[in-house]
Amino acid sequence: LGRDVGNVVEALYGDLPPPIMLIGHSMGGAIAVHTAVANLVPSLLGLCMIDVVEGTAMDALNSMQNFLRSRPKTFKSLENAIEWSVKSGQIRNLESARVSMVGQVKQCEGAASPECPKAIVEGIIEEEEEEEEDEEGGGSVNKRKKEDDTETKKEHLYTWRIELAKTEKYWDGWFRGLSNLFLSCPTPKLLLLAGVDRLDKDLTIGQMQGKFQMQVLPQCGHAVHEDAPDKVAEAVATFLIRHRFTEPIGGFQ
Repeated sequence: LGRDVGNVVEALYGDLPPPIMLIGHSMGGAIAVHTAVANLVPSLLGLCMIDVVEGTAMDALNSMQNFLRSRPKTFKSLENAIEWSVKSGQIRNLESARVSMVGQVKQCEGAASPECPKAIVEGIIEEEEEEEEDEEGGGSVNKRKKEDDTETKKEHLYTWRIELAKTEKYWDGWFRGLSNLFLSCPTPKLLLLAGVDRLDKDLTIGQMQGKFQMQVLPQCGHAVHEDAPDKVAEAVATFLIRHRFTEPIGGFQ
C-alpha cells in the first residue's frame, strides 16, 4: 500500500513532485508512516497521523471481528446507512457522514450478487408472501404489487464496499512496530488524538523528548477529522506555519 502511494505521486508529478505532507487516519496513518520510512515520496516535508497508536490499535484488533459482526450487513438506502453511522457513534458529524458514508457502501447488484446475500432477498420474499396470505380478497393485484415492492427493495439494498473481515491476516502487519517507525521518520511529525489516554509507552517517551508535535481534540470519536474538521484543519495549518512550510494569509490566528 505504501508503494501504491509512491506510484501515484510518481504518476502525477513524474521526477519533480511538489512538497508533500502525508496525512492518514487510523490504518491510513499506518500507510503514511510506512510510506515515509521507505522514502517512497522524495519530496515529503511532513507527516501527520490521526488517532492511531500502536498499543491501542493492537489491543483493538482482538475485538475487531466482533465489531464487524455487529454492523448491519445491508442498508435499505444511502440515507439509512448515513443514519446508522451517526446513531451508532461511528461519526458524530452528520454533514461529514453524508460525504464519507457514500464511498463506504455500494448498491447490491441483485439476488445473485455475492455482496447481497441470497438469504436476505429470500427473507424479503417470504415476508411479503406471509403478508399476502394474511390479507383477504387481495387477489393477483396485491401479488403483483408485492413482487414489484420486492424488486424495488432488492434494487435499492446497499452493502459494504469492502469486506474488512477478509483482510484480517494483514491487520497485525499494519500496526506492529508503528510507534517506533513513526518516531524514526526524519521529517517533522504531528499526531492528532481524540484522547491523551490513547498514547502508548513509546509515543509517551517520544512526546516528552519533543520528537513530534501532539494535539488532543476532545469530544471527538475515532473519526477525529470528521467529527471536528475545522479543528483538524487548524491544527495542520498551525503545524505547517510553525515549520515554515507555508505562510499565513491575512487574519490567520
